[in-house]
Amino acid sequence: MTAMFAEFERDNGYRPLADRVRPRNLDEYIGQQHIVGPGCALRTALEAGKLHSMIFWGPPGVGKTSLARLISTLSDARFETLSAVLSGVKDIRAAVDAAKHARSMGGQATVLFVDEVHRFNKSQQDAFLPFVEDGTVVFIGATTENPSFELNSALLSRARVYTLKSLSDEDLLHLLDQTLRHPMAELHRDSVVVAPEQREQLVAAADGDARKLLNLLEVAVDLAFDGPEGRTIDANVVEQLLRQSLRRFDKGGDIFYDQISALHKSVRGSAPDAALYWMLRMIDGGCDPLYIARRLVRMASEDIGNADPRALSVAMSAWDSVERLGLPEGELGLAQAVVYLASAPKSNAVYTAYKAARALVASSPSYEVPLHLRNAPTKLMKDLDYGAEYRYAHDEQDAYAAGENYLPPELADTQLYHPVERGLELKIKAKLEHLRERDKTSTMQRYSSRSSKESR
Repeated sequence: MTAMFAEFERDNGYRPLADRVRPRNLDEYIGQQHIVGPGCALRTALEAGKLHSMIFWGPPGVGKTSLARLISTLSDARFETLSAVLSGVKDIRAAVDAAKHARSMGGQATVLFVDEVHRFNKSQQDAFLPFVEDGTVVFIGATTENPSFELNSALLSRARVYTLKSLSDEDLLHLLDQTLRHPMAELHRDSVVVAPEQREQLVAAADGDARKLLNLLEVAVDLAFDGPEGRTIDANVVEQLLRQSLRRFDKGGDIFYDQISALHKSVRGSAPDAALYWMLRMIDGGCDPLYIARRLVRMASEDIGNADPRALSVAMSAWDSVERLGLPEGELGLAQAVVYLASAPKSNAVYTAYKAARALVASSPSYEVPLHLRNAPTKLMKDLDYGAEYRYAHDEQDAYAAGENYLPPELADTQLYHPVERGLELKIKAKLEHLRERDKTSTMQRYSSRSSKESR
């Protein structure tokens, strides 16, 4: 199918601008200087002629395919390409057979480039292993997802992982200038004029993605008008072009989880400005606002808890406002909740107690409910002492039955909840310590003295 599309493009004489202006040498390659700059790992290996299998991990449009093609050219190797979206095991076999034939005829190496390699399942990834192992192909995989999660450990062990980064604004401006001068760009028979302000707008809209910048430039040239100095891209052209443009968000991928992680950690770190920024980055990129609302509810319990119990109500109200109002009106409710949660006193005591209680339940026998805590709705149950000796707290001093115990005897002194000395938990901690002192001095101890048990 990939070949069919390539044939269609040749027949129609069209190649996307990003393909027409691919770098022809390392000096034309823009960005990723941490791996291809002078003296850096990959450049050193290429200059030494040490071709090896590798994985390129990075967001879209940062030069993964261009770098793979360039490596093939610099190594005088054949270039075979597969797309994991369109290819199957049959295509893998065909590419390997072509590589074997080339090696048998003249000894030429083959670079097998697999785009979106994370989309191949385990058996498809395994199909490459013997041919990578015996040197039939030099494998280069490109992925936007974390390879440690998405790729087989066997394949990872045979390839070196290189992390590619989003391009900086300076990189993109350099790319824009280089493209306007490129002999293969074929943007227009006359010169193309882009004002400084519009250059910056195009770069900002590209958001670190070279392919997106080149696509925007190509469409902008079509929309531009003929001016005295050439084809002119002005403010009106760029405004029309960017009207429907969205920033990169990558729902379900690494960028998605990185941004929600940044939001959560900003709230936990009491940084309302950063929390508000990450929330709006996600909304700007197309994130479902209800997803953000659900995560805020989690943050309210996990990171604030009883230091400020109102945080949970604020988060729930924000969720309700989004459901009732939708966007953009509901965004303000989310913003209010984010700022409140980030500014609130922090405590993970409830979260820690919850995890400790779960671990205790999972690791302990199924202790019986003590008789004094059992319900006794029938005469038989009462005759069996269900509910016997139960002390009704409201009838006791300060509505507290000092010395009473509500755990099984085997866990009598277990403490799971440890309030912190922040926010309302200051008062909660003081109250619980006071009640424990009353328990110690009470003459009505439920169970005999036991060694103190404290769950982590």
